[in-house]
Amino acid sequence: MSLHALNTIAIRTRQLAKKTLLLSLIAGLSMPALAQTVGDDAAMPETSLNVPEGLTIFGKQDPNVRRATAIVNSEIITGTDIDQRVALILAANEAPVSDEERGRLRLQVLRNLIDETLQIQEAAANDISVDEAQVERTYTQVAAQNFRRDTAALDKYLDSIGSSSRSLKRQIRGELAWQRLLGRNVTPFINVSEEEVKEVIERLKASKGTEEFRIGEIYLSANSQNKAEVAQNAQRIVEQLQQGGSFVAYARQFSEASTAAVGGDLGWLQLGQLPPALGVVARDMQVGQLAGPIEIPGGFSLMYMIDKRQILTANPRDALLGLKQLSIAFPAGTTESEATRRASEFATATRAIKGCGSADEVAARLGATVTNNDQVAVRDLPAPLQDTLIALSIGEATQPFGSVADGVRVLVLCGRDDAQAEGGPSPEQLMANMEEEKVNRRAQIYLRDLRRDAVIEYN
Repeated sequence: MSLHALNTIAIRTRQLAKKTLLLSLIAGLSMPALAQTVGDDAAMPETSLNVPEGLTIFGKQDPNVRRATAIVNSEIITGTDIDQRVALILAANEAPVSDEERGRLRLQVLRNLIDETLQIQEAAANDISVDEAQVERTYTQVAAQNFRRDTAALDKYLDSIGSSSRSLKRQIRGELAWQRLLGRNVTPFINVSEEEVKEVIERLKASKGTEEFRIGEIYLSANSQNKAEVAQNAQRIVEQLQQGGSFVAYARQFSEASTAAVGGDLGWLQLGQLPPALGVVARDMQVGQLAGPIEIPGGFSLMYMIDKRQILTANPRDALLGLKQLSIAFPAGTTESEATRRASEFATATRAIKGCGSADEVAARLGATVTNNDQVAVRDLPAPLQDTLIALSIGEATQPFGSVADGVRVLVLCGRDDAQAEGGPSPEQLMANMEEEKVNRRAQIYLRDLRRDAVIEYN
């Protein structure tokens, strides 16, 4: 893992802990699965089981039929518990969900409720409790930051979508209990030496100027028996994402990699750190592009290009732009062909713009509305516009963009404040981040052991 990948994942881990994993509270998923595509020292080696290739399964098991509830060490997880968590996820997901996908989601939610129950039980066994006042304070924070409501309004909203404040508060309690448990039983026993930090700093300096990619991944494991079925599931997820589904939400729901807890974010990586099949695809991807399903050893991956940059050099997407927008609206009833003609005329006229000083004059001739936007970060703009604006010189305009419903517009680049090159994290920051990454890995092993030792009955 590169220094930036380590730094990014550790920082995200710390931020999620401080906010009680607010985003995962909405997604309804609290802890990552343990499968990982590369470098997971917590995963079970495939060679540990002696499973023959030409096996025969004795008896019939319908893979589409699953028992809906469970008893975890004598504690019951009810169908209502599952329904209320599923309702939270569906409310946060703008794309429609099929009945088949809803069934898979219920299974994922059940697995995460089992993990949550194990975490709360282990904390209690270690005399760690979370008082009601702390849960209420965090619930208030979630209401304000993620739902932009007060607690009373959030209570009503949750009821209206088929969820409940009780379900969300239980997950908050589970997250707080798990964090405190790790703080007692894991964090004090994690150490990073100065030699480890120096080695990472030297690798960072040696890689200066090398291109890095920040990639999101949804990993689905597969074997020779279920390969075709998993491939179909992966394709259905791709279709949902192409229709506007949230990559982060789907990664939390379905990815089997340990990065599921952070929405599939692999952090900053160089191509050589990816499996060859993924590296070949990532090399040609543009920011905002989705790719997959891609077959890799052990399963399939879906990739989303979040960002690109060069190590220890200024990231052009961090630049702040001064923009002037010229826009025209189409009258009601405008046809597609008429809109195309008007857009072409608009494009011809805006090509005559000679800097922002002449933009107002051109806009007046066209009857266009002018809007000034200062201090706009490149990365805050839609992905298709980012590369276009990065390549523009001061005074140049983009090609027209828009739709029949929204009208057509162009952006004129009036100024650019380029970002400064990064100096890199300090040795102290590196050490803290590396320690937190080790804590995260140990936490995965801890949870795996809790699953292994649990008595779980399915109803």
